[in-house]
Amino acid sequence: MTVSPEIESRLAAARWVVERSVAEQLPIYGLTTGLGAGVDTTLDADDLVAFQNRVPLARSVAVGDSVPREAVRAMMVARACGLAAGGSGVSSIVLTRLIDAINAGFHPVIPRHGSLGAADLAQLAQMTRALMGDGRVEWQGHVLDAGEALARAGLVPLELGPRDGHALVAANSFSVGQACLRLADIGRLLDWSCLAAALNCEGFRANTNAFDERAMAARPAFGQRQAASRLLAHLRGGELMAEGAARKLQDPLSYRCLPQILGAVMHALDEAREATRIELASGGDNPVILADEALVLPNGNFDTTAFTLSWARLALAIAQSANATAHRIMKLMSPHDSGLPRFLTPLGQSRTGFATVQKTVSMLEAEIRHFAAPMPMSAIPVADGVEDHASLAPSTLANVAEVVERMRWLVSIELVVSAQAVDLRSASNALGHGTRKALAFVREHVAALHEDRPHNCDFETINRLITKQISPTADLDP
Repeated sequence: MTVSPEIESRLAAARWVVERSVAEQLPIYGLTTGLGAGVDTTLDADDLVAFQNRVPLARSVAVGDSVPREAVRAMMVARACGLAAGGSGVSSIVLTRLIDAINAGFHPVIPRHGSLGAADLAQLAQMTRALMGDGRVEWQGHVLDAGEALARAGLVPLELGPRDGHALVAANSFSVGQACLRLADIGRLLDWSCLAAALNCEGFRANTNAFDERAMAARPAFGQRQAASRLLAHLRGGELMAEGAARKLQDPLSYRCLPQILGAVMHALDEAREATRIELASGGDNPVILADEALVLPNGNFDTTAFTLSWARLALAIAQSANATAHRIMKLMSPHDSGLPRFLTPLGQSRTGFATVQKTVSMLEAEIRHFAAPMPMSAIPVADGVEDHASLAPSTLANVAEVVERMRWLVSIELVVSAQAVDLRSASNALGHGTRKALAFVREHVAALHEDRPHNCDFETINRLITKQISPTADLDP
């Protein structure tokens, strides 16, 4: 990463406004006044720089286990993007030093807990201190004192000027960085979930009329046409698409409503992606420096209510899909529902088959509902009541991560169980273009179940693969 001349020019223009405001002794929040409840305190001219150095020290209040390296890097990149937007008014050296640290693999140790989502002050304060040479840093696999890590990485400690300390910490970069990491995870998981559902339909011999484009067009709810198109692309070319191939006229809702359920997840993911793009491409600074007008405007752009609600909605959408996934897994194991051997064992009821897997499925689905429950509307007011609203974005993103982790296990189980159902149904049934690839993928790594054996290793294998791999149907054109 480098700083382009265009961004350097943008930073310089905003910095000029900051320096002029200092020279004219204008009352500017966090520049010539204190912060939070201390906004009524005017800073002495000879205290402006010292105050900026105190800002990250006083806000280093995060606690708990340290977040992974990738989350630290995502936070640092998100803050660099925000500074590059030009509304913060920082010294140009601040962005340069931050990018130098990213490029050098300099990763401050960042505790997980401490932000309410009205700017991730606690985590960004830890980052800022490390850039100044204070605190702990992971560098090349070793945790070192920040000063030593700077020296080994060939970096120079950051010296803060007026406005710099406040500008570095007053952003939602921890939350935005987490969101960026989750977007890729969820997009990949959604692809696998669609494929697993299609393979389940093959094993169940579901009625594909429910996915017909004409039905979707009759009530084009958010995402459902896109979801139906994906499902049909997976099933196209197989016997299940033929007239009369389905076992029943109407399937349970977890099958019949697949386009609506998966479509809701797709729509929610699109919304969360756009909300995250807005945060990543903008500064959210308070005050914001409008260089073209030589103006400093106080505002509430640090509030992430819309962003947080988008992610909370996505968690709820995934929970709806998880519930349907769990029901489909259970129904495959029921002779009454699927017409297949109970618990999908070919050797009869002296064998357990996949019976006890139902307990794991039930637990995963229940915990997904728990973590998908929205956070409280706000937090206890802080800063002597001045900060009486907060979005709780970091907590929401943390819950989304828990939802995704458990949903990935459910999808892994659905893939394995559905492959067993397809094998039991009849090897002569021709599968669709996508479901054929799905079955081959599962069977490459997990053998069909005959005699009882441990299942956890099979699920772990599939889970590990779908965590990092795109689905084998990525080349299909819906």
